[in-house]
Amino acid sequence: MNELRADALVVFGATGDLAYKQIFPALYAMTRRGELEIPVIAFARQPWTQEELRDHVRRSIEERVTVDHAVLDRLTARLSYVAGDYADPASFAALRSALGDSKRPLFYLAIPPAMFGIVVRGLAAHGCTNNARVVVEKPFGRDPPSAEALDAVLREFFPEQGVFRIDHYLGKEPVQNLLYFRFANAFLEPVWCRQYVERIEITMAEAFGVKGRGKFYEEVGVVRDVVQNHLLQILALIAMEPPASDDGAAIDAAKVALFESIRPLAPDEVVLGQYRGYRAEDGVEPQSNVPTYVAARLHVDSDRWSGVPFLIRAGKCLAATLSSVRVQLKPPARALFDRGVPAHNEFRFQLSPEVILGLIARAKLPGEPMVGEDVSLVEIQPPRDEKAPYERLLGDALDGDHTLFGSFEGVRRTWQIVGPVLNTNAPVHEYEPGSWGPPQARRIDDAAIEPASTSF
Repeated sequence: MNELRADALVVFGATGDLAYKQIFPALYAMTRRGELEIPVIAFARQPWTQEELRDHVRRSIEERVTVDHAVLDRLTARLSYVAGDYADPASFAALRSALGDSKRPLFYLAIPPAMFGIVVRGLAAHGCTNNARVVVEKPFGRDPPSAEALDAVLREFFPEQGVFRIDHYLGKEPVQNLLYFRFANAFLEPVWCRQYVERIEITMAEAFGVKGRGKFYEEVGVVRDVVQNHLLQILALIAMEPPASDDGAAIDAAKVALFESIRPLAPDEVVLGQYRGYRAEDGVEPQSNVPTYVAARLHVDSDRWSGVPFLIRAGKCLAATLSSVRVQLKPPARALFDRGVPAHNEFRFQLSPEVILGLIARAKLPGEPMVGEDVSLVEIQPPRDEKAPYERLLGDALDGDHTLFGSFEGVRRTWQIVGPVLNTNAPVHEYEPGSWGPPQARRIDDAAIEPASTSF
């Protein structure tokens, strides 16, 4: 075992939705693989007994997987529960006692960001932060000033290497495949630049709505929920310069350098939308103007990408559920065949629901005329027993591995990129569920309203 691995895990907000749907299933999977051999302490306000917590965890696992009861019993045997109030010093004294001889605990703050300061000060007051680590969820803040304030609270008690800002999207196998494919293949580098790339599109579409999370979505909206984090992280993997090495610090430095070259979003290059029916969702204000859709054009001012448009779209209640990247190459400088027929080679990366790598190329149709058609060269990766995002990221945080976690410099810069469209009075256009968003998105680009292809 890694000698620097955390020797205890404390989950704050253990009775909440995130713990129930993501954290406990991840801990079960880690137990199944033999990768969880430390105490797990659950902390929450509910006055539960130890057995009530264990029943709660069992239900969480049984709803999601076919249970191996021997594995589940091993997990629940590691669990203990501290019931208390985040503002009560006695609760943190009880937690300190429950930690026993732990010297390197990991604290997972599955709680609202407004509570972070109260919790970390309570931990520090009882000697729990020495050599400790802390995991916090995205979005990290609501805008540049709040992100700065939140970081200041955490850094008062934890060094940068002790803070893990989790974005579960970075733990997905297909997203890691983007990074690998980009830098493991020599044939990409000569064409991966403005001389050959005409445009890049990044799509994150969901065919469903807010799924009962209306109150949460009212607080964040689509830009805070997926653009400031997920989509800009994917853009970084696609567009950043080769990192100096494969370690976390080098990869993060390359991302930050890329973020610094991206212009802040211009309101006239952004279209916002809201699906019809959103205002009727539980927890949503009757006159809500919170966007559930965004289409935007970004500009990367670097030698590699100057002049290449980066088009992003994301939204709920769209025509399909998929996440994909299209890198469209320029046509040949001299059209020898198929004159007048648009000819574009493309690299396509589908991240979900299936993992697909594809190349779109022109090939001759059978027969005498020199006439061609677009063909797809496709690699479909079948599902494997791979780690789910939270399982991978929790394991890395326990090991102190920052590779899949961003630095605050990256967080700061991504907030600066999206900042101009966070608190504007820009119109939010209604769109029909099952469509590709509001028609007004055409002013960004035709592809923003309807992808050229949703499959290979």
